[in-house]
Amino acid sequence: MRRTLPSTRDMCCFEAVVRNGSVTRAAQELNMTQSAVSRRIGYLEDVLGQKLFVRERQRVIPTLAAQEYADCLHQLINGIEVATTRILTHGRKGGTLVLACLPTFGSRWLVPRLNRFLEGNPGIDINLVSKISRFSFEGEGPHAAIYFGEGEWPGAEMRYLMPESVVPVAAPSLVGRAPLADPGALNNMTLIQHTTRPTLWREWLDFAGLPSANGTVGPKFEYYALVIEAAVAGIGVALLPEFLVRREITSGLLVRPVDLPMQCREAYYYVYPRKYADNPNVACFGAWLKHEVESFVAEPPPTGPRLPV
Repeated sequence: MRRTLPSTRDMCCFEAVVRNGSVTRAAQELNMTQSAVSRRIGYLEDVLGQKLFVRERQRVIPTLAAQEYADCLHQLINGIEVATTRILTHGRKGGTLVLACLPTFGSRWLVPRLNRFLEGNPGIDINLVSKISRFSFEGEGPHAAIYFGEGEWPGAEMRYLMPESVVPVAAPSLVGRAPLADPGALNNMTLIQHTTRPTLWREWLDFAGLPSANGTVGPKFEYYALVIEAAVAGIGVALLPEFLVRREITSGLLVRPVDLPMQCREAYYYVYPRKYADNPNVACFGAWLKHEVESFVAEPPPTGPRLPV
């Protein structure tokens, strides 16, 4: 037995008091009496050899050292809860599936379809977390991820979902009176930049035969959702994955001033660490996702209102 390891019950009581800022609220959360929680705090103070709270009237204020201790315990307790949930559901379908996803892909493509999965799998709860770039499954804990990039992820299984084609789009107020039959007309327009893909415009301009155009100048936005809103607002021309702006194109909020889509090197993948290869939730969601993607890819692309000639 480690002599410096306090009772887990004492630590849970202490963390709950600091988090709630009150012995009373902590006792209610833990289904204990106030006196029992206070005794547990006293036991912990005896083990640590120091006072953990400054008591002022009806308030308990953690010392600086106690606050740092509580922050560490909070992370550890949450980690234990997650690990416990996983082992309780290991080998059987049901429980929580933690899924990492690109934020705009999640909000515009996945979430509108997600109810179909939840209705068909009522025992599985989806915990959707946003990730823009590749991460460590070991350090951050998702069971699986929807990832855009190259088809390689050390230590993980990757299942190809679909390619990505990008196309210039703009508000009709920006190009409605003068359709851009010549891609070179973009040289005189503001190009909206996506900061996590800083070379995308340059790649498209090369693809369109405009290598001398400056594809790095223009207002910059971190998320695709902001790029889309900037284009709708008429700030400039945006280069966007066609499937993310189907709604705006169909409704006429955005038009394609140059109908020249470019397929990117990178693609979308369903990724999960090899240790979850036999996880029934991961397999179930992967099969559903593959079916949804195949149905979506088979849909004809939107045409939207025609630009005036």
